[in-house]
Amino acid sequence: MNSTEDLANAMIDATLEGGPTDLPESLRVQRTTATNSKIKVRHGSAYEHFEQTGESKPGHEGMLHVYRWTMRTRVAE
Repeated sequence: MNSTEDLANAMIDATLEGGPTDLPESLRVQRTTATNSKIKVRHGSAYEHFEQTGESKPGHEGMLHVYRWTMRTRVAE
């Protein structure tokens, strides 16, 4: 594997900030690939969208990459 493939396959821990106040804490920490700049979470009848900020902060088991809420879209019926 080359370094580009290694980065694409590397997993990071992310924390989701902002968005609806009733978004469960269990959904606010996600595991994602290092190259994923956006995370989409299903919440009720909508998807909450979060984008990587480039910031990080300490978590219980290491550093968490911060993703901030940007918008909500409805689930198509």
